[in-house]
Amino acid sequence: MESRFGKAPASDAELLRAFLGGERFVITGPPPRWNALGLGSTAMFAATLAYNTRRTGDFTFDGRRFTLRRVLFPDEPTPEWYVVDLLQHHDMAGASLVDLEHSLTAALRAGRWSTERLREMASRYGTKATLALVDRSIAASGVTT
Repeated sequence: MESRFGKAPASDAELLRAFLGGERFVITGPPPRWNALGLGSTAMFAATLAYNTRRTGDFTFDGRRFTLRRVLFPDEPTPEWYVVDLLQHHDMAGASLVDLEHSLTAALRAGRWSTERLREMASRYGTKATLALVDRSIAASGVTT
């Protein structure tokens, strides 16, 4: 790709697409996805976290670090899936689960996400502990599906 200053470096997505041979992947944490949720995470990482169907490990491409994990993820991740992903990786984001739970409850009360879809994503892609946290937040928000 060309910029007005010459050849621009490849994007993270272009690097991963080339490395993974076209297999599907999703770039999840850190910024911009987790921080953009507005749940209190303002994490900055030295590596980009990406899920895929092929490889697991830490890699460096074009001087940039990536942590790849071979895990189940939706074809089209929704904001609710990113919420579950943040809850699952709160330690990587430097966020406490207690704070995230309070912020999630307030966000649900404000109608930011679908409680039905959030519960579905937690049930499908989260641990039992994550599902329990989501259920508590939904109940505390007073929102009915």
